[in-house]
Amino acid sequence: MSDKPSLQPKPGLIEQFRESQHPIVSIARDVLWAVAVVGVIALVLFLVSGTWPAVVAIESESMVPNMNVGDLVFVVAPDRFGALQTFEEGQVSGYMKYGEYGDVIIYRPNGADSVHPIIHRAMMRVEGGETVDDLNGLNLGYTAPHEGYLTWGDNNPVPDQVVAYPGLGQIQPVKEEWIVGKALFAIPVLGYLPLHLLEVAVALIALMILWDYLSERRKKETDNDSRKRRP
Repeated sequence: MSDKPSLQPKPGLIEQFRESQHPIVSIARDVLWAVAVVGVIALVLFLVSGTWPAVVAIESESMVPNMNVGDLVFVVAPDRFGALQTFEEGQVSGYMKYGEYGDVIIYRPNGADSVHPIIHRAMMRVEGGETVDDLNGLNLGYTAPHEGYLTWGDNNPVPDQVVAYPGLGQIQPVKEEWIVGKALFAIPVLGYLPLHLLEVAVALIALMILWDYLSERRKKETDNDSRKRRP
């Protein structure tokens, strides 16, 4: 009496997806893996920084030479690792960040979510109706419409609150709720990655496809060589 062939259970969808050698499935696995890694990194950054986005890239020369285009800035909540200090407060306490007194803050101009946040130094805090005659040697004569922070790019001739932002009008004193966070540290050049995110993503996917193609080709060549050597 012959033995009946054992029936192997059909692998589930997850196992098929994990073990499939189909090029499209292989690419999908690589993309999902990359997304998962990015997600874990984003979660860790959020937990450490207490704010989001936890990293921003410098896009202009307004903070040169203390911050440069392409710097990747790590951001933390305003009260993380010590209270936020303005330029005026830093002059008294001796606290400096990025070559000058006070913290560099990341804020949304006039609270707008539709524009890229501004990364400038917090100079002083004002109350609504307060007139500032002089700011860091500049004859200002500015009256604040409401309370908030006056900010200034280290490489700019005037503070933000006396200039207009395209589509938003004159920049207002920065309210607490408009502040994304303060700059903790920056890594040069690395900020070019998010500034050119689409190009980087396309290049990475192309490299993954090329790697999978070459790996599959080498495997086939090895299998063919093995067959030829058999007696």
